[in-house]
Amino acid sequence: MSGEETTKPIDPYKLLHIVENDDGTLKRLYEFPQTAAASDDHNGSTPVITKDVILNPEHNTYVRIFLPRQALDNNASTTKLPLIVYYHGGGFIVLHVDSTPNHDFCYNMAHQLSAVVVSVEYRLAPEHRLPAAYDDSVEVLHWIKTTHEKIIRDYVDCSKCYLMGTSAGGNIAYHVGLRVSKAVDDLEPLKIKGLLLHMPFFGATQRSESELRLIDDPVLPISSTDLMWKMSLPIGSDRDHEYSNPTVGDEFDQIKKLGWLIVVTGCDGDPLIDSQKKLVEMLKKEGIKVETQFTEGDYHVVELVNPTKANELFVYLSHFLEK
Repeated sequence: MSGEETTKPIDPYKLLHIVENDDGTLKRLYEFPQTAAASDDHNGSTPVITKDVILNPEHNTYVRIFLPRQALDNNASTTKLPLIVYYHGGGFIVLHVDSTPNHDFCYNMAHQLSAVVVSVEYRLAPEHRLPAAYDDSVEVLHWIKTTHEKIIRDYVDCSKCYLMGTSAGGNIAYHVGLRVSKAVDDLEPLKIKGLLLHMPFFGATQRSESELRLIDDPVLPISSTDLMWKMSLPIGSDRDHEYSNPTVGDEFDQIKKLGWLIVVTGCDGDPLIDSQKKLVEMLKKEGIKVETQFTEGDYHVVELVNPTKANELFVYLSHFLEK
């Protein structure tokens, strides 16, 4: 014995409250608190109206729409609101649109930014490995283009659309942006103005300094991120797959041509910060318009549980939304 104290690695299964079944599916042991959509009465006093709409019944996907009530007091024909299509986090394997932290985040975002938010319930891994979540997330854009849903038709300015995601959702927003940038005409009249990547989830086989520094981070230890990638990437892939390592791909010509803005936010208490900064460095070299906000301290997706931090994020993002 050397006398040195050793730390037992954090068990990601216990941390995430999951058990892997023999067939490779997951038993999710913890039901996160859920919030139902409010009834669409348009006569109440809540600042934001929420409504669930089925997206694809075969995939059990749907969207939750968040409409600031102030829109009802304005002339919808002249004061339509920008649109934020939001993809939630959870490492591709847990959480849902109606998980209370996700619901509250979108609710407050719609209110603070005076924007319509469409939050996407996509299929989870490992039952549906990537690119299933990307496919569902592209599908919602085509749904927005063609839907007769009154909130979308009457209150959304489809020429001012932003794709936003938190953590794994930031990864989704990034890859959806890459995919649809090659076929923007197919989305008309929906026009994407930029990507808002909130602490996006990326990785690589080579450990970064921040991963090593925060290897046993209580919120997002490396054992958890490794498990998330193992369960979500195509079978046989490692973390240098293009889905996890953005430096592998080279598909930015269209985004540059379109003039999209990419906003990346993070904090140095997040093990993922180095991968986020590496993404920013790569995008800038490609000539992409990039804005960043990296704060000191904090932890991964702190804004989902700290309303004050969330409001600070919304104030920052408000500078980039076209009204």
